[in-house]
Amino acid sequence: KDLVQHFPDATLTLLLLQFLPGTPALGSLRVTIGPSSPLSPIKVSCVGSCGVSNKVNDTAWTVEEQYFNSTLSLADKGVLTAGEHTFPFQFLLPASAPTSFEGPFGKVVHQVKAVIDTPRFAKDHKCSKLFYILCPLNLNDIPDIEQPNTACITKKFSYKLVKSGNIVLTATSDLKGYVMGQAIQLRTDIENKSGRDTGTIVASLLQKVAYKSKRWIYDLRTIAEVEGSGVKAWKHAEWKEQILVPALPQSVLHGCSLIHVDYYIQVSLKSPEVSVTLPIYIGNIAVNRAPLTPSRSVQHIPSVVVPSAPPEEEEAAGGYHPMDNVSIPTKCHSQHQPFSYAPGLSFQDLRPDSDQAGSPNHPMLCLSTGATIPYYAEGTVVPVPTASSLILPPEYSTWGYPYEAPPSYEQSCSSANSSLSNGT
Repeated sequence: KDLVQHFPDATLTLLLLQFLPGTPALGSLRVTIGPSSPLSPIKVSCVGSCGVSNKVNDTAWTVEEQYFNSTLSLADKGVLTAGEHTFPFQFLLPASAPTSFEGPFGKVVHQVKAVIDTPRFAKDHKCSKLFYILCPLNLNDIPDIEQPNTACITKKFSYKLVKSGNIVLTATSDLKGYVMGQAIQLRTDIENKSGRDTGTIVASLLQKVAYKSKRWIYDLRTIAEVEGSGVKAWKHAEWKEQILVPALPQSVLHGCSLIHVDYYIQVSLKSPEVSVTLPIYIGNIAVNRAPLTPSRSVQHIPSVVVPSAPPEEEEAAGGYHPMDNVSIPTKCHSQHQPFSYAPGLSFQDLRPDSDQAGSPNHPMLCLSTGATIPYYAEGTVVPVPTASSLILPPEYSTWGYPYEAPPSYEQSCSSANSSLSNGT
């Protein structure tokens, strides 16, 4: 019964908290042994797995998949002297191991577990230690990632019972992929070909996480947004803004088939309700860009050419109305991270717990905004959970939860190109 004294003091230690796939995980197990007690086998396992549930924050997984499971025997049966003993171990992580992830309906977890067998009718002693795997997403491996991203839609609407008009909404981002701390440069053009003022315009960074259980479950949330003023009647308005990317899980979890992460920029106009969606990637290695020239700069991307004549009903009622060019002022930002707009980002000071503090061996461990993955920063960061209301991609804003799948990246691009062609 004195085999292990004060077992809660037994410690599993890893030299690092974060590992790359295909690298060794080094650590040690320290236990305290009773005086000349018979020793049962001591085993340490390294396990990587994913679990998904139909219920929020439920760990009774309905679907699971395992990525690796290796076991080492650190001590066989025998006798150890009383006192403290340390057993080193090493596991080679597979190159296919997916990035760690945690969300409300599932998680990708990697951990080491130690078990000390006890005599019959006694409870085995166990302890465990989580660690994190990061498989970096290099945005430069994605085709055309450095190209601008554009979507356009035209909507006809009625007002004042007998009148009608058109709204042409075009949104363009400077890239198709971004990393933490990078600014999404966004340009929006609105052609208000009606005698009615529009409501405000909102640009949002959306996150969609799909969990594969018995059915697909979709968790969508707004990460950040910025709001601009409305557009007056018979005006062609231009709105230039930027959204800073906070710490977020990467878009692709290579090796994981149960959890998919996607991001979108949604630009929506209120009254009349019309919106466009730009699919984007969030990665770990930034896009290599040549210096911007006037022909490539998002500020100089030409807007979609559309006829400026009003609908026939308007022309008959009030005559021809020329389109005036105006700029839209920004009303407010809703950015949930304290990122600086300067090229050298500055962060507020954070006093982490001692077991999370950065060291020469590893950077500081933090938790990201939105559905979650630990990320690592060389400086100090203040992660703040998103608190804004849910905004869904336009095709699904009226559907009940759980939502049907938003379109894939390729489908979204095809739809955007089709809308662009129809609007020209």
